[in-house]
Amino acid sequence: MNKTELHALLEKQQSAFKKSPPNIKTRLDSLKTLSDIVEQNKDKLIDAVYKDFGVRAREETLFLEIFPLQDEIRHAMKNLRSWAKRRHVQGAWFLLPSSAYYQYQPLGSVGIMGAWNYQILLTLSPLVDAIAAGNHAILKPSEIAPESAEVIKKLINSNFPEEYIHCVTGDAELAKDFSSTPFDHLFFTGSTKIGKLVMAAAAPNLTPVTLELGGKSPAVIHNSYSVKLAAKRIMAGKLFNCGQTCVATDYVIMPNAMNREFENEARKLLENFYPDISENEQYSRIINSGHFERLNSLLKDAQEKGARIVELSDINLDKPKLMTPKLVFNVSDEMELMQEEIFGPVLPVVNLETIEEAVEYVNERPKPLALYYFDNKKSRINWLLRNTLSGGVTINDTLYHLAQHNLPFGGVGASGMGHYHGFDGFKTFSKKRAVMYQKNFAVSDYLHPPFTDLKKRLINILGRITKV
Repeated sequence: MNKTELHALLEKQQSAFKKSPPNIKTRLDSLKTLSDIVEQNKDKLIDAVYKDFGVRAREETLFLEIFPLQDEIRHAMKNLRSWAKRRHVQGAWFLLPSSAYYQYQPLGSVGIMGAWNYQILLTLSPLVDAIAAGNHAILKPSEIAPESAEVIKKLINSNFPEEYIHCVTGDAELAKDFSSTPFDHLFFTGSTKIGKLVMAAAAPNLTPVTLELGGKSPAVIHNSYSVKLAAKRIMAGKLFNCGQTCVATDYVIMPNAMNREFENEARKLLENFYPDISENEQYSRIINSGHFERLNSLLKDAQEKGARIVELSDINLDKPKLMTPKLVFNVSDEMELMQEEIFGPVLPVVNLETIEEAVEYVNERPKPLALYYFDNKKSRINWLLRNTLSGGVTINDTLYHLAQHNLPFGGVGASGMGHYHGFDGFKTFSKKRAVMYQKNFAVSDYLHPPFTDLKKRLINILGRITKV
């Protein structure tokens, strides 16, 4: 699809929306249809993801993509009528006897750009929110995972009218055209680098954007916390999808005295999680050779600059796109792997002795998408929360704040802008529209020109009453 065809599709959707915006019943029916086609075709989706990566466990795709998507649809259907209700608010007293309320209304036709690392979830989850809010939508899955992109396209386009929901696929040139299309809202998931280009492309149209990006999400371990438990939960989250997760731990901060135990526990856990890792069908591959080479380049740069790289597996065979997990000690800011998001099974360790040093280190860098802290003392936990800022936080675990439907998900600063999931996703794709209803008799009628002495006194009285 070229730029002209894309614009024609958008105009078709916007025209259809203006004639008949989806009502609550239509939205609920559409969500049910989406749920049904995902359930009926989950094997096709899982197989497509496997082909994109070369190896990825069926259970991982079910647990991390299919199940969360279906649960999100269920949550939206359960709560949609409540979310869409008109909400009355207390009116300003000097505008009595008026009443005031707000209601959420759909924006129109929105664009959604998915991400390759979790193509199913990160393309269709924003669609759930867009449908719930009453919008029409055009989807653009990532071209880096072409097999899953084509399955999603076939399922969407064979079950929804083109003027309502449609999916397009194509290369980076189409992605560029998609970003510059004048949608009523544009939703992008991907890297910070590409996010900047998307925002720049959307700016001439004044298209509002939601950017779900990434960054370097740290895990901080207090010296009082169990190294064994922290290592287990950090490594479990890190090794899902071979580290190719936007909220995976990007580096660990802990006191130097923990290094040896953390390394030993990580090694034991790897053997437990992924025995015979080179032949293990539950350990994912890197998405393509370009990303594989990028990761090796990061490791080479770190080693040349003095890092100690610890191979956690006993097997390190030269297989296409197979990268075994590694810890990296003695890191410094000059190393490339400490300057960009790693997005792979490589975990640097930064040795700092106190929580104050750890917080200072995190705050000197771009705000992360996620922050993980391992500690059981509430006063220290609360202090860390007050003195840091990140997209989201999980205490004593990793990743799972992402799965809380009643919590917003989104970054801050370099890790993104805007939120989705649950009610926050519904709001993202809606206009919170203010409405004031004035009665036939109103105090404000007596405040119009000409400003007589009586009106001047009345305005002076209002000024004194409203003064703090």
